Formats: sequence, C-alpha cells, structure tokens
Amino acid sequence: MVESVETAAGQRTGATGSGSRRSRPSVGQFDSLGLYLADSRIEASVLGLLETVETELRSSVASADPLVTEAARHLVEAGGKRFRPLLVALGAQFGDPTGAQVVPAAVVMELTHLATLYHDDVMDEAAVRRGAPSANSRWTNSVAILVGDYLFARAADIAADLGTEAVRLQARTFARLVHGQIAETVGPRAGDDPVQHYLHVIAEKTGSLIATSARFGGMFGGAPAAHTEALAGYGETIGLAFQLSDDLLDISSESVQSGKTPGTDLREGVPTLPVLYALASDDADAASVRLREILATGPLTDDELHAEALGLLRESPALKRARETVRSYAEDAREQLAPLPEGPARRALESLCDFVADRTS
Repeated sequence: MVESVETAAGQRTGATGSGSRRSRPSVGQFDSLGLYLADSRIEASVLGLLETVETELRSSVASADPLVTEAARHLVEAGGKRFRPLLVALGAQFGDPTGAQVVPAAVVMELTHLATLYHDDVMDEAAVRRGAPSANSRWTNSVAILVGDYLFARAADIAADLGTEAVRLQARTFARLVHGQIAETVGPRAGDDPVQHYLHVIAEKTGSLIATSARFGGMFGGAPAAHTEALAGYGETIGLAFQLSDDLLDISSESVQSGKTPGTDLREGVPTLPVLYALASDDADAASVRLREILATGPLTDDELHAEALGLLRESPALKRARETVRSYAEDAREQLAPLPEGPARRALESLCDFVADRTS
C-alpha cells in the first residue's frame, strides 16, 4: 500500500486551481505525479535538492558490513519517484529551501519509507519490488526484516541531529505506521465499518508519513507555524487521495496506465475501496447482486470469475461512488492549502490535487 504513490503512472490532463481544465506541462521525472512547477527558480531548487538527497541516501545507508550495505542500498538504487522527499522540498519553498537541515529531513523521511517497504515485502511474501527481486526473495525474510530495522535506525540517527522535535515526530510517525499495519493485519473488528476501517489504515500507513514529510519541509525551511500545520494537513489528505486513486486504477485502467495488470487486487483478495463499497451496497439490480456474490468468495483466482467481476465493477455504482470519494479528498487537500501564500509553490501543490482527481475520472 505504502508504495503506491511511488509507482503511479498516468497521463497528465491538467487543471487549474480554479477548476477550469487545460493541458499543461509537468516536470520530467515527476510526469507520473502530474507535478507542475511553473517557476524556473522553484524547479531548480526542487530538482537540485532532490539530487542532493539522492547522494545522501546512498552514503547514509553504508555500513561496515558489506552485506548490510548491499542489502540496504538495494531499494535505494532501484529508484522511485521520491514522493516524500519531494513533499519536503515543496514544503521548504514556503521558507528557505537552502536551509542546512532541509536535505537531512528529506533523507529521514525516505529512509523511514524504505524501511517500511522491506517489512511490507516480508509480510506480503513479495517476489518483486520496483522491477527488481525483493530483498526478502534475494536475501531471506530475516535479512530483509533486519535491514528494514537498520534503515529505521539510520533515520533516527539523522533525525537526532535535527533536534528533539524531529526525533519525536519521526517516532510518532513510525508508531502510526505500525498501528496501521496491525489494523490492516487484524482486519475490522466486530461492529467496525469496513470502509472506515480501510480509510483509517490508509491514513496510518500512507497519510502519516506524507504528512510528516510536508511538515518537515515547512519546519526545516523555517516557514511560519501556521504554514507548517497547513502543509501537514495537506500531506495527509493528498496521501489518502493518491492511495484511493490507485484502488480505482487497478480496476478501471489499462496496465500501461496503472503500472500493473488490471484487477491485481481482486485476484489477490485485497479489499480496496470500490470492492468495499460494492459489498456494502444494498442495490437490488441483477448486476449489483451478482457482483456481491462473486466478491464474497474472496480472492478471485479463477480467470472467468475474475474477468466477470472486473467487468461488473467497471460499470458499477460502487466505482462511481469511489471516484466521488477520491475527488472529495483531492478537494479537501486543496482546501488545506488555504493558509499558504499564493504563488508557484502553492500552485505546485495544487497541481497534485488536480492530477489525483483527473487520473480516475
């Protein structure tokens, strides 16, 4: 789950913050996120900062043990869009992005994220991550778990140089990540609303780290406290919106857009938002009833049932409702930016809201 905003792919259709839609360019390596940087100075600042982060990531995971170094660099060198460092870089634009602590803050966030991926792959028994063999399949589950722990430790070590508040925030974010993973593993308890449970899991596992990334950008760029709080609220909400839009793309898109085979979550029995809406529906039409019957069977490993469910979901009221939910989160994220000053940095953040709403339309 937490990887989704790293691997999302799609075509940018564009929108203005006021709601009128037109094509507009995004920035090279961030095309798949629809990021729009209209100001050349901000573009140079963001890209330069991220280039430095990339260098620091590689040096920060080095160990006296060659195996640890090799395994720890495995996912660093596999790439990714560095969405969390990007949020740090954009948040810092509301203060001084050249501040000495901005890059270390971005490294802390990415190391924390990478650590969760090592652990996720063990729990999911994943064989591939970012197009390469996963660490657990290459070095065993035990090594992958320990390397994840090592990356958490390196993140905490760097955070200590940023001050007590940074350590506290990183620890609290880590606690939310763990709570989210436990909630996902245990599942909804008796009496819980499955949809609300799922949204809570996403907030804890995905939104929390993106929120702290945006907050760190404001904090260590020296932005006013009110701006930093707005950035944190925005980060959490846009993180949820991206994850939920990935749920829809798994059903509605072709593989070239989503980056994976359509219906993968269905085949694996992952209860994403459109599926949960379909299961909770009391619609009595034949298509809705049949869809609930199929989904209730669990993972759809049978090709014919899988194809039937995918077709029914694509035409279902549940998918329409899920699209409305994604748009609602995207607009909520935009509203969180209201306290921030107008300008190219705010428009860049708004462009992510535009993109996440457009990609699932």
